[in-house]
Amino acid sequence: MARETRPRPGADPPAAARATAAPAGPSAPGLEPAVALLELDSIAVGIEAGDAMAKRAPVDVLHAGTVHPGRFLVLVGGAVADVEEALAAGCEAGAGSVLDVVLLPAIDPAVVDALRGRRLAGAAEALGIIETATVASIIDAADAGVKSANVRLMELRIADDLGGKAYVLFDGRVSDVEAAVEHGLRRVSDADRPAGRVVGRVVSQLHGTMRANLEGDARFAARVRGEG
Repeated sequence: MARETRPRPGADPPAAARATAAPAGPSAPGLEPAVALLELDSIAVGIEAGDAMAKRAPVDVLHAGTVHPGRFLVLVGGAVADVEEALAAGCEAGAGSVLDVVLLPAIDPAVVDALRGRRLAGAAEALGIIETATVASIIDAADAGVKSANVRLMELRIADDLGGKAYVLFDGRVSDVEAAVEHGLRRVSDADRPAGRVVGRVVSQLHGTMRANLEGDARFAARVRGEG
């Protein structure tokens, strides 16, 4: 399976990314066919980098803002060449503060929907979980997982209330979920990724009580108070 092109943190991405075949199905306007996310450890530098990205290329979508613990994210979407140019400008402006980056020339629509906040109830025989130390890494892992196997992307949680961590949940048959988790972990095992624990697990026949906890508000305090 071809690996999506991803520039090294703090460096310009290559002039032409190795785009994969465009995924089938609808996705949110603007976040297609290409998406890139720049993750920085400085809010001030992040704002400067986001401004440079907006000025460099006419991307269709640019979302920027803070996440825990004091990081700054800039997400851009649109035509592949424009997204590449914008990301190059952001990496240049953010040099020294870039934690992680991801460039997906043909993002899967399921990942776009999850980024937009869609959550799906699980009902299959296995649950797959990937946990990463950065938001960019989890987007990369989620895209690799859904493209590699017949699974559903149940949820994508990023950074806030997680101390900067992120995780993705897959749902499907055991063999498919195992393949999705394996491919997702392989995608984010690059030595250029920032230091941090990456964890993958497959749980077969998830207990109904645990499933109910995951499908409600995942924060512990909310669960105890009966708010989720």
